[in-house]
Amino acid sequence: MTILDPLTLTNQQARRFLLAHQGLWPPYQLAGKAGVLAQIRRLGCIQFDPLNIVGRNPDLVLQARVNGYRPGMLEELLYQDRRLLDGYDKMMAIYRVEDWPYFRRRREAARRRYGDSAQPATEIVPQVRQEIEARGPLSSIDLDFDQTVDWHWSPTRLARVALESMYWWGELIVHHKVNTRKVYDFAHRHLPAALLGAAEPNPDEEQFHDWYVLRRMGGMGLASARASDAWLAMGEIKARQRRASLGRLLERGQVLEVRVDGLDQPVYTRAEDRPDAEGVLDAGDPPPQAAILAPLDNLLWDRRLVKELFDFTYVWEVYKPVAQRLYGYYVLPILYGDRFVARFEPGRDKTEGVLTIQNWWWEPGAQSTGGASRSEGSLPPAAMRQEIKRCFEQFLGFLGREELRIEERAVEGAGLDWLLE
Repeated sequence: MTILDPLTLTNQQARRFLLAHQGLWPPYQLAGKAGVLAQIRRLGCIQFDPLNIVGRNPDLVLQARVNGYRPGMLEELLYQDRRLLDGYDKMMAIYRVEDWPYFRRRREAARRRYGDSAQPATEIVPQVRQEIEARGPLSSIDLDFDQTVDWHWSPTRLARVALESMYWWGELIVHHKVNTRKVYDFAHRHLPAALLGAAEPNPDEEQFHDWYVLRRMGGMGLASARASDAWLAMGEIKARQRRASLGRLLERGQVLEVRVDGLDQPVYTRAEDRPDAEGVLDAGDPPPQAAILAPLDNLLWDRRLVKELFDFTYVWEVYKPVAQRLYGYYVLPILYGDRFVARFEPGRDKTEGVLTIQNWWWEPGAQSTGGASRSEGSLPPAAMRQEIKRCFEQFLGFLGREELRIEERAVEGAGLDWLLE
């Protein structure tokens, strides 16, 4: 047994370690496609969502961490360089191609499920193979199997069911996308034979569970053992299996218990990340930098832990009825240093090249120095204003927009005149 001594951190130290692990303390320290790969290597995966208001979720995750990031970098790594894959990890996600063997167990389970003779696509799969062999990469609209069948949460064309079934069991990968439409091709045309034929790295279920718990922990940096969105989409690994894995990882010294002032339960980090955590203890106070975060950013996977460490409550409200929304349909948090200071509702005029701020909400105390209250409508500190302005200039570059426009209600309600100066 090699249980490591617990690490004790103040709330601020825990925040800063979590941000440093996420590439946000400070942000923008990576660059180029190499920076994208480095960030995904550290986190394991970043979550994908097709909604595009001011960029899709993976692009928003990366623009906060990779200086000068543009969406084309991720597209190239996915569909030209083949260094990354569209796959299922933390829900739909993007991860390194080297991780392909670790999900063999999932692909085999999908083949048993979707390749069963009772499944609707079974009979047409041979024909789909012939079409792709003859014509190259195809999407569902390129196939004439128009029968509607039950699939997951809604009735779907048989052509799509066949392609997705073959994708889930690993015969196909996403060759590229046309907006959100997936175009598929055979995996063997694009992935190395050695990778496709690699043995399962975790030969038994227990080893797989331990690997996956450790992987998901790395996706966050600090993890609570309790149930949260951070542990979603791990297949058969539910709370009981997760606790068992955590116990084994602690006994082997692969996971470290972290005690944080003010938290009633310990949190955990990978032992390999301990040097980073201890480095935070000796770190000074660099000038705060601002960053706009994605709604499904890895930092926000455990919302309760974010509330405990940052005193920041965030819920992505796109799926809530309008009457139940506290803020808005699509709202993005703004980080400044090691605190969340605001959130805003963005919009984009694609014809005029304009980014709009439709609404803006300051966090309590964000406009003050040291948390002291200020009079209503007063300006935030000059350093914060300057850094948020710089952050929005960088965000405009990411979007390829030329102008920032602020709705009158946001100017008046949040005092944002300075952002346009």
